[in-house]
Amino acid sequence: MFVFIGAIIVLGSVLGGFIMAGGQVLALSQPSELLVIAGAALGSLVIASPLGVIKGIISQVKGVLGGGIKKEDYLGVLVMMYEIFNVARRDGLVGLENHIEHPEESEIFKRYPVFLKNHHAVSFFSDTMRVVISGAVQPHDLEDLMDEDIEVLHEEELQPSQALNTVAESLPGLGIVAAVLGVVITMAHIDGPPEEIGHHIAAALVGTFLGVLGCYGFVGPLANSLKVRTNDMKQYLSCMKHALLSFHKGVAGVIAVEFARRSLCAEVRPGFLELEKACNEVKRK
Repeated sequence: MFVFIGAIIVLGSVLGGFIMAGGQVLALSQPSELLVIAGAALGSLVIASPLGVIKGIISQVKGVLGGGIKKEDYLGVLVMMYEIFNVARRDGLVGLENHIEHPEESEIFKRYPVFLKNHHAVSFFSDTMRVVISGAVQPHDLEDLMDEDIEVLHEEELQPSQALNTVAESLPGLGIVAAVLGVVITMAHIDGPPEEIGHHIAAALVGTFLGVLGCYGFVGPLANSLKVRTNDMKQYLSCMKHALLSFHKGVAGVIAVEFARRSLCAEVRPGFLELEKACNEVKRK
């Protein structure tokens, strides 16, 4: 939602100021300049990025348009882990095997669709619980293992935003390329009437305008938005890490999720009483 609002503000401000100064919006409609810039930018992205990164850009852009990880999502994953830890305390670690081996069929996980749709989070939780169930790793080793997993995933998830940022940085230069081509066309018509020369010069300048606007008004901010969402995902996994590590140390489930809650930034951190109430409601079911 905010992506669209921001785009409308950018366009409204730029076009509004241009119109107030007496400009004609149709003068900015230069399909040939747009084709040069957009086509060259797309081509440079294809050259610089493997297919997986391009797919990642598409996937992450869809995620940006759909919203990020919200406070209620964190509350959900905290309560979900509390349920899992209670099952382990009641039935032993063996009682978790069906939930961990087939998470898509788990009645507990099904109650938390946001978590279940996040395949990175599901894999992280399931793989870590498998290690815990094996009983063959010490807490400090488990922490190192989870940190390594989070860092590798974070670096992988950053690649789309880095690739998109590279495209953004190239747009002003590609705008200049379009402008130079426009000047070449202008020079070919240098003996024409003044209005024709003026039209070609204006078209060339529009190329520079589109490149700079595309960089600083749209593609650059979008790349930064992807980076922010990737950092949110890192926080989401780190929250789970604190709960899992505390559970492995033998801490009670309610305290384990409290460790996880305290690791969250204030904007998305559920309150203590809010989490306690949600856990008590689950306990009564």
